[in-house]
Amino acid sequence: MRKMRRKGLASMAVQTVASTTNSTVDLGPAAALSCRECGHRVPLGPVFACEECFGPLEIAYDFSAYDTEKLRASIEAGPANIWRYAPLLPVPADVAGKPNLNPGWTKLVKADNLAAELGVTGGLFVKDDSGNPTHSFKDRVVAQALEAARAFGFTTLSCSSTGNLAGAVGAAAARAGFRSCVFIPHDLEQGKVVMAAVYGGELVGIEGNYDDVNRFCSELIGDPAGEGWGFVNVNLRPYYAEGSKTLAYEICEQLGWRLPDQLVVPIASGSQLTKIDKGLQELIKLGLVEDRPYKIFGAQAEGCSPVSTAYKAGHDVVRPQKPDTIAKSLAIGNPADGPYVLDIARRTGGAVEDVTDAEIVDAIKLLARTEGIFAETAGGVTVGVTRKLIESGALDPAKTTVVLNTGDGLKTLDAVAGTGLTATIRPNLDSFRKAGLA
Repeated sequence: MRKMRRKGLASMAVQTVASTTNSTVDLGPAAALSCRECGHRVPLGPVFACEECFGPLEIAYDFSAYDTEKLRASIEAGPANIWRYAPLLPVPADVAGKPNLNPGWTKLVKADNLAAELGVTGGLFVKDDSGNPTHSFKDRVVAQALEAARAFGFTTLSCSSTGNLAGAVGAAAARAGFRSCVFIPHDLEQGKVVMAAVYGGELVGIEGNYDDVNRFCSELIGDPAGEGWGFVNVNLRPYYAEGSKTLAYEICEQLGWRLPDQLVVPIASGSQLTKIDKGLQELIKLGLVEDRPYKIFGAQAEGCSPVSTAYKAGHDVVRPQKPDTIAKSLAIGNPADGPYVLDIARRTGGAVEDVTDAEIVDAIKLLARTEGIFAETAGGVTVGVTRKLIESGALDPAKTTVVLNTGDGLKTLDAVAGTGLTATIRPNLDSFRKAGLA
């Protein structure tokens, strides 16, 4: 079933870019591209689909030479950004010296006030990725894709985006001296449109939703007009996706090199969740953390919840939906990694849950009121789902739990537009007291 869903797009990818693979390209410990479905390997190149079964390709590494204690010491002595983990990423050894935005090493906030509200006693943390250069976790994945684009000789950086990625690509391209041309649904939040456009690249609105935008970009890759273009989340997707692993690395290092018991991760394409799991598994295999059980929970908005719907129905196939939610950064109706999210949730003993738009807004305000973190709508989804999972008994409040906030609330002001002045008074004490504020 998975093969059939991918076949048309994947065959186009194999036909149009397979000839550009290069076994001598320097991307650090990255050894090859390996199919997640059948294990078939191909040399490193701008290819995202297996030529044998049309499954997704991901990076395979050679970590055999690493000494655990030396690796740990190297990481801890590294820069305060994702390049502290360069030995575990598909990047050249000198990556830290190249012009890039140096994202990562964002705060892991011990959220005691929120924990008290939700009844969590085992320790609640918010991984707040709004502290990245363009205020979303997308800076992590774009930084990886940029290095692949350099290695493969691309001159234009591009993407299909629900907003945050467009801004991250525009900023990274500007910093690195690349041309950028990014594609978004025409009706995104104005804040995200402005943030994507301000970096001086070309920003193109597509009449349709994200899935329509992504389909168009896949067609452009196979056209002469797209020659020399690196689409970070299409033909560079295997490299791009590895950026999400750094969230897992940071969380474990910031917890004192230990695994959290439970994580709540938002789902758009599902790639972030699957790569966080991959990162945790790599840390275990490398001996950097103790191997013990952990649970991963996926979070969606009810208005775009194809993975949650499949999980609750006990299905393995994720049926596409037409998005209708304020959480536009998660509004991907046909998530590429949806089936793998289901696999991980079930394997780890987690779950996939969703919340309404009203619950998203309430959760945004709850996180802001308790911890001083203003999350975008995706953060409202994870906090809202966390509360729902606790109430249902699916998430254990006595266990250490990490909730992801992947972006800044200033990007989605429309979601909380009704929030405003407590009172309007005249500039005197009598007016202040009459307003009941004394």
